[in-house]
Amino acid sequence: MNVLIVESRKELGGLWSRHLARLGATVTVALTEDEATGHLLDSPTDIIVLDLVLDEGSAIAVADFANYRRPEAKVIFVTNTSFFSDGSIFQLCSNACAYLPSATPPADLAAMVEHFGQPEPH
Repeated sequence: MNVLIVESRKELGGLWSRHLARLGATVTVALTEDEATGHLLDSPTDIIVLDLVLDEGSAIAVADFANYRRPEAKVIFVTNTSFFSDGSIFQLCSNACAYLPSATPPADLAAMVEHFGQPEPH
């Protein structure tokens, strides 16, 4: 499973990455929109963990680009704000599969990634 984490806080992205690596995932951490879209251009990606509030760039732009470039990739949005707490993120981004608080325990986030990152049966 190929996972892209897009998180401006390097420590948090690293924490999530370590939990996912223990499950056998290949993980890349991007700190900005540019890093994330650059990765999506060249690398297969099954699932994206995407913070809604990035220090540099737009999370919605990353999700939109992923929908175009890697349409099979699902997005788990995380945030420490109340943006989209009404669930409207699912209407705005067709590749959204989950919406979680940033404070979700890393093991729980890893379980969600493992669940949604598996290929769909044919």
